[in-house]
Amino acid sequence: MSLHILYQAWRALPRLVTGFLVVAGPMLWSPHIAAQIEVLDQVVAIVDDDIILASELRERVQGVKSNMESRGVEIPSDDVLIRETLDRLILDSIQLQLASRYGVRIPDQQLDEAMTRLARQNGLSLEQFRMALEQSGQSYPAAREGLRDDLAIQRVQQGNVMRNINISEQEIDNFLATEEGETMTQPEYRVVQALLASGRGEDTNEVSAKEAYVDQVLTTIESGTAFEEAVSPVQPYAFTGGDLGWRKLGDIPSMFAEVVPTLAVGEVAKVRSSSGFHLVYLADAVGGEQLVRQTNVRHILIKPTEVLSEQAAEALTGELKGRIEAGEAFADLARQYSDDIGSAAEGGELGWTNPGQMVPEFEATMAGAQEGTISEPFRSEFGWHILEVKERRDKDFSSEMRRNQVAGYIREQKYQEELDAWLRKIREEAFVDIK
Repeated sequence: MSLHILYQAWRALPRLVTGFLVVAGPMLWSPHIAAQIEVLDQVVAIVDDDIILASELRERVQGVKSNMESRGVEIPSDDVLIRETLDRLILDSIQLQLASRYGVRIPDQQLDEAMTRLARQNGLSLEQFRMALEQSGQSYPAAREGLRDDLAIQRVQQGNVMRNINISEQEIDNFLATEEGETMTQPEYRVVQALLASGRGEDTNEVSAKEAYVDQVLTTIESGTAFEEAVSPVQPYAFTGGDLGWRKLGDIPSMFAEVVPTLAVGEVAKVRSSSGFHLVYLADAVGGEQLVRQTNVRHILIKPTEVLSEQAAEALTGELKGRIEAGEAFADLARQYSDDIGSAAEGGELGWTNPGQMVPEFEATMAGAQEGTISEPFRSEFGWHILEVKERRDKDFSSEMRRNQVAGYIREQKYQEELDAWLRKIREEAFVDIK
């Protein structure tokens, strides 16, 4: 029975049992059968067209307590915990009723995918996750439906809150100019270092022998040997050190800070310090210079139709290739023949494209084409193409990526502020009667 139906039934009960759900016999209400009444649950709050039962509140409170205990968080007093949990249940009820009004539905497939992601976050398969829930005394179907409600609430929140969030370019500029913005957008590097120790009082010949060995290992790495493998031998000298983990440039040891930004991922450099000889290996990096190979390309598309057969479309594409190579203007033929409405008016121009932007067949042909030559006709899901690569370049997208990072951070801050304001608004507008 739905909560709405239960609520309507509760509203129909006599005042004598207000605040309780009851089960009576098939006879009409009478004082003579009061002994047959069995109290099943108590209503603790009415929220618009919904009710919240004492059993729901008890179950949620117990779940919150268990969660806090498992995380080692101090549990507040029962009064505080009950009040805050009831407030959350009221807000959830309001939002779920909004979801119902808006027609929000979470399909089973989407719910299954969400459950699978949740299981993976816990390092489990979906079946292992189900078994773990049941072994802890929780119901897997109930957890699944609870997640469905959470997803519906999330969708309602995003739909109502995101439309109120606007981020200007000036806001991004202002944040980038702050110390927090500068720190946030610094590149991060994962550095691995190996040290061959060499003390100050060491014999000159021994120092030279160690440096020669380090140079030999460096050459081995540059020739293709994996860094870990190259520095693993213990004879004639043993390296120490290891993975420094992910660090921003300001957190990298000063002796490496100058060389690390000059390395490409996979490269190694030798650094001398008072401790000896270091081999510094850049295992990975994010931020910094982000070069993307772009291609300036144009094309002509011929789509097979009921009138133009597959063979005729292929033949026409080949004919157009020959006419361009004979001296006719690519742009003129594209305007006249191309079925790509978006580019035909521009003479077939697609402009600068990034890797992965086009369908696979187009990407493969474009990657293998020489600049200034017309490709052989090729088929994609859209039809038959010929293309010309006009130019290639490497573009640094680091500035765009930093700005996107800052925009995401500002959006997250604004989202929480707007969400809190929206939750207060819908709470104030709802009819809530706490028993």
